[in-house]
Amino acid sequence: MVDAKGRNMKCLTFFLMLPESVKSKSSKSSKKGNASGSSKLPPVCYEIITLRSKKKKKMAADIFPTKKPASTTTVQQYQQQNLNNNNTIQNCNWQGLYSTIRERNSVMFNNELMADVHFVVGQPGRTQRLPGHRYVLAVGSSVFHAMFYGELAENTDEIHIPDVEPAAFLAMLKYIYCDEIDLSADTVLATLYAAKKYIVPHLARACVNFLETSLSAKNACVLLSQSCLFEEPELTQRCWEVIDAQAELALRSEGFCDIDAQTLESILQRETLNAKEIVVFEAALSWAEAECQRQELTSSTDNKRKVLGKAMYLIRIPTMALDDFANGAAQSGVLTLTETNDIFLWYTAAKKPDLEFVSQPRKGLTPQRCHRFQSCAYRSNQWRYRGRCDSIQFAVDKRVFIAGFGLYGSSCGSAEYSAKIELKRQGVLLGQNLSKYFSDGSSNTFPVWFEYPVQIEPDTFYTASVVLDGNELSYFGQEGMTEVQCGKVTFQFQCSSDSTNGTGVQGGQIPELIFYA
Repeated sequence: MVDAKGRNMKCLTFFLMLPESVKSKSSKSSKKGNASGSSKLPPVCYEIITLRSKKKKKMAADIFPTKKPASTTTVQQYQQQNLNNNNTIQNCNWQGLYSTIRERNSVMFNNELMADVHFVVGQPGRTQRLPGHRYVLAVGSSVFHAMFYGELAENTDEIHIPDVEPAAFLAMLKYIYCDEIDLSADTVLATLYAAKKYIVPHLARACVNFLETSLSAKNACVLLSQSCLFEEPELTQRCWEVIDAQAELALRSEGFCDIDAQTLESILQRETLNAKEIVVFEAALSWAEAECQRQELTSSTDNKRKVLGKAMYLIRIPTMALDDFANGAAQSGVLTLTETNDIFLWYTAAKKPDLEFVSQPRKGLTPQRCHRFQSCAYRSNQWRYRGRCDSIQFAVDKRVFIAGFGLYGSSCGSAEYSAKIELKRQGVLLGQNLSKYFSDGSSNTFPVWFEYPVQIEPDTFYTASVVLDGNELSYFGQEGMTEVQCGKVTFQFQCSSDSTNGTGVQGGQIPELIFYA
């Protein structure tokens, strides 16, 4: 393939790998014109997606690397089911044991009985030979229908599929035969690949739902890359939501170093990235070191700069704090002497030099506040703390990220408070922080932040807690609401058994939840 600039490009094509004999049939049939145009079979599209790649053709194991051979266990489980099925059919009237066609069809899954085709799945040296039944497969997939009953169908008893992992292929077969979806974190990406390749849309949708449910800062960058590859815009949007809100966790995750260069650039140029620029810079260097290893280059500063390429200028170095630049980026070695000098002048000189780096800070995300009380008050004998815990439970109907709490301050003039805030789910600690804040004696709320925003999943109750130490008399909320609508997010509140200082739904402390959505 030649691109617009006349460069030779290699292509990574997947979905259906046609045998050479089929290709020769195709070329012969094209010479016959439309003589067979009266066929009632629908036209079949064999090549569904073509991906440009500058590297050699990758197999599924390269695209979806696993750190542990978990798929081996999955294959063994399916092999055991194969033994069970074979034991079942020893009964000469095994069909009578099952009342529905679905149950009888399930017996044929991974079963040699009446198998009229076999698949050799996996890379050479790690293949699995799996039985199949053409009719069942053709009913479950239009690609299999084309392979076995289409105009270019080839009557072969063994089909080699080197670009799909055995565990993923078996998971797809189990769905086709048994109408059961069996996914795991180790095989879901490879299963999505198989479902896309053989056009099994409901299984593909289940894979995407599984990925969205298990999405976190640790895997968001890798899933962003794969969601673009598989053209799943909803999953892509979910990935961006996590990356934006928990940017520093995502950038420091191990998976960030595994993304491709195009995904790296899309992240570095993100306007709503909620992270310090020094963290962005350090993450880019970590990626560059990993890329040097992938390209079998020494991890020198020159090679790191080389593999980063134009992505280097997407890091907004002039927006760093001066200390971060002087102690970090300026001494990293990846900047040229001229670039370092110009950036120092940018910080200090009245006449600033022109820079190739973006000099405008990122906008980040604007925090939203959920206020659960309709009014607040103070009395001569309330609100007292004495080291006791104020706590409330809440749930949301959409995924959000809790960045901190808004807390009341002293009702007796200005005062400083020490606050220990916690966020738990079913007793498991998700986030905590110990910090101080100053209240000016007004009834306003004062923000106290977690170190990193905490991801909150919908339809599950979480426990927000705070232990305050400071002036014994403070404001407290009253006329509390059990349900609060904040933009597109609905919060529900209920009392917590962890609360030992009187806070509940109707009144007390923790008046605000600060969040990103």
